[in-house]
Amino acid sequence: MPDRLEGHTFRRFDGELDHLHVEILEMTTLVFEQIQKAIESFQSQDQKEVHAMIEREFRVNILEKKIDSSIIEVLAKRGPVARDLRAIMGFSKMVTDLERMNDEAVRIAHISTKIYPEDNNRDTDMLREIDIIGNLACTVLQEVIEILKTLDLKRARKLLIHNDLDEEFNTSLRRLTTYVLEDALKMKYTINIILVLKSLERIDNHARNLAEYVIYMVSGDDIRHVEDYR
Repeated sequence: MPDRLEGHTFRRFDGELDHLHVEILEMTTLVFEQIQKAIESFQSQDQKEVHAMIEREFRVNILEKKIDSSIIEVLAKRGPVARDLRAIMGFSKMVTDLERMNDEAVRIAHISTKIYPEDNNRDTDMLREIDIIGNLACTVLQEVIEILKTLDLKRARKLLIHNDLDEEFNTSLRRLTTYVLEDALKMKYTINIILVLKSLERIDNHARNLAEYVIYMVSGDDIRHVEDYR
């Protein structure tokens, strides 16, 4: 745990914060793996891994409940104030965003199971859109994981300044519209691809929320809904 979250009067309290930090990192890494597996499912005909990934959702749910219980226990026992309270509130908000990111990953996997039985002739051009947006979302989440490890304020602020995914998302929608105009029979297939892209966009937004919480925990600045950052 970085020095900026240490120094509480009770050494035990520092240990509890450190434990929460580790659990958050564990949950973030697991969610990241789920998202990667969901994206990869569109490049493989093997749906066994998709179903296995959906079944692993329970691990994220267990971690969510475990962290929530830990937070409640710390609040009840220690009555934290100032930066300690900010840290706990930040961790609590992170859990919610991580759980929602996992929901989006599972939703993507479900869509994958719908596409393959219906269409043996995959449209590689459309699937490429998932790769493009998926890579951008995963890159952001990888950076967020590093930010969470170190609680790096400057790095968190830098991440929020630029958002390449929004622009690429709109470009992908224009390309997908062109595909439908060329062949109306691709409408259902295209809708499923768009749903995947929308889930990836939400994942990116939730990942950026985590960076906002780091800023709040470290500096006390609440930058949610501040246009200069988003």
